[in-house]
Formats: sequence, structure tokens, C-alpha cells
Amino acid sequence: MGIQTNWATGRTCKESHLRIPKHLPPELFGCPGAGSSRWLDIACGREHTAAVASDGSLFTWGANDFGQLGDGSEEARKHPQKVKALEIEFVKTVSCGAHCTAAIAESRDNGTISSSRLWVWGQNQGSNCPRLYWGAFKPNTIVRQVSCGAVHAVALSDDGLVQAWGYNEYGQLGRGFTCEGLQKARILNGFARFLDEASELVKIIQVSCGEYHSAAISENGELYTWGLGNMGQLGHVSLQCGDKELLPRRGCRMCGGVHTCAISAKGALYAWGGGQAAQLGLGAQNSLFSRIPNECYSLFRDIPVLVLPEGVQLVSCGHSHTLICTRDGKIRGWGYNGYGQAANGKSLYAWYPSPVDWCIGEVRKLAAGGGHSAVLTDACSLKELCEFSLADSVTPSNVSAISDVAYRTGSDALARLCEKLSTGILSGGDCNCGD
Repeated sequence: MGIQTNWATGRTCKESHLRIPKHLPPELFGCPGAGSSRWLDIACGREHTAAVASDGSLFTWGANDFGQLGDGSEEARKHPQKVKALEIEFVKTVSCGAHCTAAIAESRDNGTISSSRLWVWGQNQGSNCPRLYWGAFKPNTIVRQVSCGAVHAVALSDDGLVQAWGYNEYGQLGRGFTCEGLQKARILNGFARFLDEASELVKIIQVSCGEYHSAAISENGELYTWGLGNMGQLGHVSLQCGDKELLPRRGCRMCGGVHTCAISAKGALYAWGGGQAAQLGLGAQNSLFSRIPNECYSLFRDIPVLVLPEGVQLVSCGHSHTLICTRDGKIRGWGYNGYGQAANGKSLYAWYPSPVDWCIGEVRKLAAGGGHSAVLTDACSLKELCEFSLADSVTPSNVSAISDVAYRTGSDALARLCEKLSTGILSGGDCNCGD
């Protein structure tokens, strides 16, 4: 059974500021009694969240000032609600930008219609309700992936073509020039390995958008980046035009606000770009990663730095924080932590990879947003489901008893949760284990 966990402020000890992820039960989504419901995908925007259920339904909640929830209104919602305009579609995947949302879906009555079509809504997308969007792709093109940034979006077709639309003031559309105003979709027709080489058409298999920069991975495993590079988020040692890169160029892949991360084939994690909010996980800022406008210092920001040498399986970059999942199933986070989105601790910044407890079941996907985060896990066994139930019911009065059960049954995640809550109580924090 797929379980979704979401946290921001979570459960809080008023004085110790302990943040604990909160399990979102199926009943919250109108799926009473667990049943056979599963979650296939999840995405976080700056202040909104979207989740895809196994029956193809799409749920959204959070801020809605630009219509990013897809219900036709601009009213925020605290609880998940199904996007009714897509009930005739089977949603497969979703992406959230700062204030917009995009989904790939297939018609439930497919016929001759493309098996994967793109739907967009929210800021700069022309509608507060999902609308079918082909852009520069031919009708019936199979859309493989979509990624949304702050004011631009990128979509990938099944045959490896990339189209981009939105604003292009920093070259984030990859057209070889900057321009003002909202731009229509256009297919990227050139990827350059180096500045002195001619661009060429490359088959792309994956795309990602940061706030004002973009990245793509080719079928040969090469990663190209373009757009705003003022904080070194492109990973290029030299820049073509001040702080902008106008053409996609090979870099040494998940894009955040002003930083980028990539995982090697051996599970090593590299990070580069802006680290002023601790989002690189390399410790407090020093001369090497200072924002001081010195050419020597800024040079090092452009070079991917090894954060963890092995064992990293998943990574997600938010506006100012980063989440990873290691192969042993543990989640760690770092970066700005003012809302508890990066770590359980009380610090405003988590400068180094810090544990995020709890996590029950196998982690399927991470999503880092603005001031919140989410994770999809698979809790398949009776033991894991019982752990979920106990974690949701723990209180200051029963934490000792539940902790004893956790240790006797080898429920490590539940034991860590109880330990953190107990520590908060003993340190004088008034722990509220509710919402």
C-alpha cells in the first residue's frame, strides 16, 4: 500500500521546535479504509502540493493565488481535493512549479488519442483549470516528462525532443538569446558540449527545471544545463554571457532554486551553485562558497563538489533545501529549515546532511518544495502498517509504552520518533503530537 507522508511544521514542541513528518491517511483523500489505494507520484511547488493516485486521480492542496490547484478558483485549500477537470483522464505523473502545475495523462477512453498528453494550469499557463497543451509538439505526440520552474516549463517527448515555454529573461528556454515577455513553446534545436563547438541535436531522456535554470540528460548520460548561472548552479566553470548561459551546454541533475544536484552511477552525490542557505550540505559558508563577488571564489561555485561518496539513491532539490534517500532507506535533508522542511531539528539552517525521522516502508519518491516537503513510501507488511498507526497515535502520555513496543519489535523508525519526542518533553518542550 502506498503511503504519503508530508511535513512542514509537522508536530511541534513549542520550545524545542521539533518537527516530525505527518502521515496523511487515505481517508483524507476520500479513500476510506486503506483499501487497495496506492500513490504513484507527488510534487511540491513553492506553497502547493499535488499527488497522483493509482486510479489515475490527481489531488492538489495548498496555495492557489494563481489557480495552481486546478479547480478554477483562486482560493487556497488546507486539505487535498480531487482535480475534477481531469476525472476523464488517467493521470500518470505531475510537476509543480512555483505557482503552476502540469500533468501528463491519457484518456480513459483512449481510441486514437495520444497515450500521454500534457495538461497545464496556473501562472502563465492561460487557465486556472487544466487545459490540453501541445505547444510546439505535433498533435498526438507522446509526452514523456514535464518539469516546471518559477516562470518557465520544459516538456520531453517520447522520441527525445524538448520544448520550452514561459519567460526567458535569463535564457532558461535555451534559445540562444534572452528576451522579455511570455514566450510560446519552441523545440530546442541545439545542445553544445563546449562554447567553441557547434551545437547539435541530441536525444534527451530526462529534464529538470530550477527556478530560472534548466537541465537535461542525454541518452549517453551527458547532462546539459542552461539559464541563470549567477550562483554557479549551471556547473560551468566559465559563463558565456555574464551570469547567463543562453544555449544548453554539457555540465559535469535535480535543479533547485539556485543550486543543482546530481547522483553518479555509483551513488555519489554532487552539488553546486548557491549555498548561502545551506542547500549544498557543505557546512557554514566560508571564503570558498562566499557570495562575495570575487572571481576566484565564484569559480569554485561552478564546480560540482562531492557531498556524499556513495549510497545515495534519490535526491530532490527545493527552493532552499535538499532531500536525499540512501540505499538503506534513510532520509536526510539540509538547507533552510525555518519551517522544518529540511530536518527534524530546531536549527534555522541544517548545514550538513541531517536525519529526517520517521520513515516507515520503502521510499519511492521525494519532493522538496518551498517551505514544505513530502515523501512517498511503500508500507506493505502488517508490521509497517501497525507502525504507521502507532506513530499517528503517540502522545506525551503514551510515548514510553509505544517506545517499549518499538524496541521489542525492532521498529527502528518508530523508536527514533519516540526518542525524539521524549527528548523534547525532557528538555522542557510542550510537545503537541497533533496536527
